[in-house]
Amino acid sequence: MDYKEIYKLWQEKLNGEDALSCELRDISGDEKAIEDRFYRELEFGTAGLRGVLGAGTNRMNIYTVGKATQGMAEYLNTISKEPKIAIAYDSRINSTLFAEYSASVMAANGIKVYLYKELMPTPALSYAVRELHCDGGINITASHNPAEYNGYKVYDETGCQITGEVADAITKNINNIDIFEGVKVLDFNKGLESGIIEYISEEIINNFIDNVLKYNINKEVCKNSDLKLVYTPLNGAGRRCVTEMLAKLGINDVTIVKEQEMPDGNFPTCPYPNPEIVEALQLGLKLTEEIGADILLATDPDCDRVGAAVLSNGKPRLISGNEMGVLMIDYISTMKEQNGTMPKNPVIIKSIVSTTMADTVALAHNIKIQTVLTGFKYIGEAITALTKENRENDFLLGFEESYGYLSGSHVRDKDAVNGSMLIVEMAAYYKQKGMNLGDALDALYEKYGKYLNKVDSYTFKGSDGMVKMQNIMQSLRDNPPTQIAEYNVSYKADYKIQEKVTGETKEKINLPSANVLEYGLGEIGSVIVRPSGTEPKLKIYYSVKGANDEAVLKIYTELKDSIEKTIL
Repeated sequence: MDYKEIYKLWQEKLNGEDALSCELRDISGDEKAIEDRFYRELEFGTAGLRGVLGAGTNRMNIYTVGKATQGMAEYLNTISKEPKIAIAYDSRINSTLFAEYSASVMAANGIKVYLYKELMPTPALSYAVRELHCDGGINITASHNPAEYNGYKVYDETGCQITGEVADAITKNINNIDIFEGVKVLDFNKGLESGIIEYISEEIINNFIDNVLKYNINKEVCKNSDLKLVYTPLNGAGRRCVTEMLAKLGINDVTIVKEQEMPDGNFPTCPYPNPEIVEALQLGLKLTEEIGADILLATDPDCDRVGAAVLSNGKPRLISGNEMGVLMIDYISTMKEQNGTMPKNPVIIKSIVSTTMADTVALAHNIKIQTVLTGFKYIGEAITALTKENRENDFLLGFEESYGYLSGSHVRDKDAVNGSMLIVEMAAYYKQKGMNLGDALDALYEKYGKYLNKVDSYTFKGSDGMVKMQNIMQSLRDNPPTQIAEYNVSYKADYKIQEKVTGETKEKINLPSANVLEYGLGEIGSVIVRPSGTEPKLKIYYSVKGANDEAVLKIYTELKDSIEKTIL
């Protein structure tokens, strides 16, 4: 059927007064609106589902969620005789509805469901999967997307986001399911009464927080500090776990941004609730200045990313994800060297788009850096591989430039509760030395050279947006640049065909195939181009090294101008 026929079918099936039915009537006659909702189905992949809320096959609603859940339920029933699943959700619009509906579908398929009774961070879902020995997990969240989005993340039995093979198997099931007739549903309350749906206990939540605290390196530094902290959960899921962790850590002077304290899927004060974006932090930055706090912490709506800022000469200074990762590497290494707990073969895992300064700092501490594809699931897989080799204790840190960190093996996803603990511990340590994190970062730049990492995103909306992004990537493959701005391309790497070419030399890239292109620019750095896996965006990553701030900014500006004129 074409999109017009599918629209008519939905009109027939949803002929009521609910919000979805009203939306279908409201768009009658609007061909563009109808096409956008029905020209395709939301794509299910290793990131699960993510899309705008609303009616249609290209929207997040109980029908698309139900179909995905039915497909996953059928998969679980093929890999286990008595499958179990854990489900969590954040503060987004319809998150509770989608979580309970997913539980009802799983229960109808004979699968035992463990459901959090309140919104919880993404890493708490990963922890529950592992702790309750589940065969998989679902988290209803769209991470840091705008308020009109929601999503559906899927996890395997290790607590890691699913791989391509599992996603393909689930997708095959989904494609054979009738969205209206093929989904089994048990009444949610009947599921609770029968016990096939069970709320996750307080003990599991407390154990999660205690496991985060196991990775506190300097046990007394926070208790002995007078650190003054501002925290914002950005109206998301972080408030309970982060504040309870801070209290147990010994941080008592915590001021929460009131307007962003309580869960609210409309995100009224930060339309784009991403701690990477300075606009989302304005209230927190203002409060930090007003009370003279040592540090601002901000976790995103599902509390798997954390951003921070400090005061520099009385004005806020944001610490980027790359910069925080480098600070963590240096701090963890230094502390473990001082207290004699550094393993013999330590490993730090980072994504391919994260700063090369991490490699430089790790090398100075004789630590191996393992580089993986973008997406924390690849870091999770690498941790699992180390665990299978009985090298769990060799893992020191996993990080990616988009504010995701993990210093323990208690979960297999980025953990903003764990990240917040590390950041606060570092802040307390440096405060005792008369420094803040900005000062510590400047000291590293003085020692290792100035690095600048930037990521620019370009949005391609609508039914032709994905096609345009694909055309850009294909054009780059067909006609790879030999120069960007005035800088010669020293090598090109195509992760899709897993090949790196330097002059006449070709090397195999020992990573899974991915739609990513990288261009080396000699000693000054590199440019990486990749489409987002969760949003209609093309991302350009710039990694630049130079003598000082002015030099790296000049290089970045020249590269960006060239990319925008010749590639986009």
